[in-house]
Amino acid sequence: MRFTMLKELFLTMLILALVKSQDTEETITYTQCTDGYEWDPVRQQCKDIDECDIVPDACKGGMKCVNHYGGYLCLPKTAQIIVNNEQPQQETPVSENVGAAANAAAASGTAGGIAASGMATSGAMPGGGFVASATAVAGPEVQTGRNNFVIRRNPADPQRISSNPSHRIQCATGYEQSEHNICQDIDECAAGTHNCRTDQVCINLRGSFACQCPPGYQKRGEQCVDIDECTMPPFCHQRCVNTPGSFYCQCSPGFQLAANNYTCVDINECDASNQCAQQCYNILGSYICQCNQGYELSSDRLNCEDIDECRASSYLCQYQCVNEPGKFSCMCPQGYQVVRSRTCQDINECETTNECREDEMCWNYHGGFRCYPRNPCQDPYILASENRCVCPVTNAVCRELPQSIVYKYMSIRSDRSVPSDIFQIQATTIYANTINTFLIKSGNENGEFYLRQTSPVSAMLVLVKSLSGPREYIVDLEMLTVNSIGTFRTSSVLRLTIIVGPFSF
Repeated sequence: MRFTMLKELFLTMLILALVKSQDTEETITYTQCTDGYEWDPVRQQCKDIDECDIVPDACKGGMKCVNHYGGYLCLPKTAQIIVNNEQPQQETPVSENVGAAANAAAASGTAGGIAASGMATSGAMPGGGFVASATAVAGPEVQTGRNNFVIRRNPADPQRISSNPSHRIQCATGYEQSEHNICQDIDECAAGTHNCRTDQVCINLRGSFACQCPPGYQKRGEQCVDIDECTMPPFCHQRCVNTPGSFYCQCSPGFQLAANNYTCVDINECDASNQCAQQCYNILGSYICQCNQGYELSSDRLNCEDIDECRASSYLCQYQCVNEPGKFSCMCPQGYQVVRSRTCQDINECETTNECREDEMCWNYHGGFRCYPRNPCQDPYILASENRCVCPVTNAVCRELPQSIVYKYMSIRSDRSVPSDIFQIQATTIYANTINTFLIKSGNENGEFYLRQTSPVSAMLVLVKSLSGPREYIVDLEMLTVNSIGTFRTSSVLRLTIIVGPFSF
């Protein structure tokens, strides 16, 4: 039996030693206090509420308010108050007579307490349960109440405060006598009599003081350690930066802190600081620049550079492309005009600026015009009709010459694809029992042309070599007509003037 008790005693002492050896960190515990008290997070306990500070006009009739544990007292202004926190005293019932009150005062004179002179006829302390009443007596009246309060009264001069230096009162620890013989709190923080560490903040309390870590720090052991607020979600909208004793919020590029220093709102760079050369578009957290038509963004993504459309493509214009800021335009050579913005079309100078003489005819070709004589006939030929010359049969010279020469003009573009049919010749008079033969009589020394007979009375002139202009070719196409028995033979010539334009359009 004795061994079992020793064993239990040993285990109890061991558990107490382990609990005591643990290094506990300071924690915050929320405790509900009774009426008249509130929770003190510094001292981690309930503290008395000073109703004299928070209750407007707590005492009436010229009484002064004295705070009390859990309540307050209304006492005459000449009352002297001594606070004794060392040992509790017996509460004297209200019904006790004056002699008992005097004895109580004598008994408590050496132990301290609350002394009041000039006490009111009746007084009540809400929340503390203290009730005092007195009648006029010849000597001092003393009454003790709960919570170590003693109330004294001086009937000789209720309004006078003793100024005798030898009359000292005993104050509790943390209090000192004032020049008015009132125990007042000692501010250990202001006097420098506290023992707080250099990294702690001294907080003055009634009758004492407390050592508290500065805001943003927490007590760990005997030291104050910084609280990393950034590990406690969620303080900041985007980014949190911890600092000694505090923190601040930051926003990502393109955002800025709102007025609450927590939320991040988008910055409209297009309104705030538009750096785009032409067009700016705001997006969440950033912005983008764009350029007008005909421009492109440079490498810095801010400025715009002109697009050289002419260099980008060689098919924009039929003749020549001219680059301009933000656009391009097409040009045509002399003798041409721009149609549909890009195509070159020949100008018919014979209809617009005819500079030929009256005895000349104007012939328009691709890129220009030429003036030819209205009467191209040369002796012995005479003009029979427009562009047709005949040699009279009555003239002996005409027997060896073609019977007629017809003048025709045509224009072709430069570098025309080959082979290509360009002109058709056909007999205007058809004789019975005759055979027609077509040939190139002159103007084909380099073999650029070929005459292909397509029917007994017609033939087609074929371009077999590509021609480059500007150049003029005069080709005589002859048609020989012979009767079937060979007794009749005649010929006619079509003198074709071919003008090759300077361009392929």
